[in-house]
Amino acid sequence: MEKKNIAIDQINEKMKAFATASKIDLPSLGWIKYIRTGLGMSLQQLASRLNITKQSLQKIETREQIGTVTINTLKDVAEAMDMKLIYAFVAKDGSVHQLIERKAKELATEIVSRTEQTMKLENQQNNAIRIKKAIQERIVSIKNEIPKPLWD
Repeated sequence: MEKKNIAIDQINEKMKAFATASKIDLPSLGWIKYIRTGLGMSLQQLASRLNITKQSLQKIETREQIGTVTINTLKDVAEAMDMKLIYAFVAKDGSVHQLIERKAKELATEIVSRTEQTMKLENQQNNAIRIKKAIQERIVSIKNEIPKPLWD
């Protein structure tokens, strides 16, 4: 369990650097064309730096715009523009800890609800306070274990 927490803390720390970048709107024409034109670089100039034709560069810009460009191609283009490609994953919840908390709550609620349904059928249902407490206890347990079903 301690190893998992250390790994999660390390992931969170690395993701922090990208938190503000994740709020930036992507240029509608793609980063390559946006930066290339902003720098005043022609298609031919960048294509020459990449040792490809102008038409091939246009295809790369189009593939980036529609989301089918490869990471390696983006790295090559960045290098040709004297830049560095950086890519990352950022948790939509703000942090990996918050992501795990949300998923644990969902799973705990599902598990406790199934159990509660069975108990209702046996006329042994719990009150709302006990159900809420059971969910909270299950959340703690799930967060400590981070079981594989958390991601199902």
